Amino acid sequence: MRLRALLETTSLGLRLLSGEEELDRTVRGVMTTDLRDPSRYLSGGELVLTGLAWRRDASDTEPFVRALVGAQVAGLAAGEAELADIPDDLVQACARHRLPLFGVDEAVAFATITEHVVRQVSGERAGDLAAVVERHRRMMASGPTGGGPEVVLDLLAGDLDLRAWVLSPTGRRIAGSGPGSDTPTLPLEVRARLAGEHLAAVRTGRRGPHRTVVAHPPSPGAPAGPVTYSLFAVGGDGEDLRETVLSDWLLAVEADAGDWPAERIELLHGVSRLIAVEREQREAARAVRRRLAQEVLDLVQAGAPPADIAARLRMAAPVLMPGLGSAPAWQVVVAAVEWRDARFPAGPVARALLEELLADPRGDGMEALDRYAVAQSGDEAVALVPLPVEPVDSEGRRGAEGEGEEDERAGVAGRGLRADGLLEAVRGPLTRGLGEDGRVTLGVSATVVSAEGLRGALEEARHARRVAAARPGAVCAAGHEELASHVLLLPFVPDDVRRAFTARLLDPLRDYDARHRAELMTTLEAFLDSDGSWTRCASRLHLHVNTLRYRVGRIEQLTGRDLSRLEDKLDFFLALRMS
Repeated sequence: MRLRALLETTSLGLRLLSGEEELDRTVRGVMTTDLRDPSRYLSGGELVLTGLAWRRDASDTEPFVRALVGAQVAGLAAGEAELADIPDDLVQACARHRLPLFGVDEAVAFATITEHVVRQVSGERAGDLAAVVERHRRMMASGPTGGGPEVVLDLLAGDLDLRAWVLSPTGRRIAGSGPGSDTPTLPLEVRARLAGEHLAAVRTGRRGPHRTVVAHPPSPGAPAGPVTYSLFAVGGDGEDLRETVLSDWLLAVEADAGDWPAERIELLHGVSRLIAVEREQREAARAVRRRLAQEVLDLVQAGAPPADIAARLRMAAPVLMPGLGSAPAWQVVVAAVEWRDARFPAGPVARALLEELLADPRGDGMEALDRYAVAQSGDEAVALVPLPVEPVDSEGRRGAEGEGEEDERAGVAGRGLRADGLLEAVRGPLTRGLGEDGRVTLGVSATVVSAEGLRGALEEARHARRVAAARPGAVCAAGHEELASHVLLLPFVPDDVRRAFTARLLDPLRDYDARHRAELMTTLEAFLDSDGSWTRCASRLHLHVNTLRYRVGRIEQLTGRDLSRLEDKLDFFLALRMS
């Protein structure tokens, strides 16, 4: 904005005292000061507001004006509340140095002028940025620019002083930029909270941008106190919510958009649409990998000879497993998204979500695993995850030259993805985002060392997912290690049988505890966890052994069971697990 526009705004109460020929200067900001030399805090183009408290006598005027001129400010506005009239020495000094000088009516607060200038300058800068964003959108629409989302976030940082991040639906950091930091970061807890709040808001149909207040965990350089973020959806325009809610990105801006003018909010929506173009380009880049994965999965499901599957994997090796050669070890991961309303397709959503989970298995918010291929089978998504192998010598040492294929592939033993690890960092945002409308279930196979084992691994992963689906909760996972224990059987026990079994064994203990506070349930759990060892259990509960024997005797008396018998111990163990 120009100084002339400020002078013509009658509500500001400005009176020109000198510098009429300089009224076309551009105002880029505003600063209120009574320092004798404020130049260190000026960057140029400001309208400086002063109450003249810096002036003790006329000798102070010339140094003050010289400091402002040296800082290349746009103009000076002096308040008339204290001195009634602006001193002549100040008028003359400003005239000599061609610095526009305004008098501010005593009825007008500096805050009024500051608010007006900030609003006008921000609006103009937003308009300029909008034009830049539009040009950038056209460039990206015509082909990749190589800059990615960081380019447009740098525009927000440079022109509007906004810190902003692009996050995945699980809180993975895709891009970020902001003033004062080359690589601005957000803690994992904050990213997960923002992603969960965004998913919940979108799922419930709330109009964006969505605002949320987050308290950062204590850390060096972390903001003090709660921080307000405004969340904008990236993508999903015109599509059904359930098809995109678990795959769309979000733009998180460290600011409260509640008091923004409509122009600035529309600008951020434009930025979101621009970032959506980048997302679509990355989505298109996955097409080849998905097609190859689908071909392999179709062969595995059709029972094709292992030689045919191995041949297809060798052909796909440069894309699916760069740097691993043609014969790595494998794991299979199966995921499903179940909506309460079964009319909505779940397969594509599960595929997008599984790709997201595998992109960040460590939960640290950065790209960590780039070797995976996800296909779709009905409502399930199936991932083939190749794992590197380490040569193992005849004495079991890894990293050495092995004696043969069996020795080489033994190097993957005990390694690979774990079901709980895949969901650990994303359970919070997904649970909040799904609410009561949907569920995510996941199963992970053991590692196999050849194409011959892929079919068995697929069945194992699917069975593990069914175990996870039988559990309560919006986000559940199970791994192959659970298929060889009682955990495999318990989820499939009918609810009425489960209730009758647990009630017969445990209700007498619960009732007794409620009346006498005897802690028999706690004692029973500790006794079984201690494998029936009296001394270990007593030490764990901080009891005398005689007190423990009394409690166990009371348990046996109330239930009619004998805790020295294996069968009765097993019944109690299963009842506790099913309760």
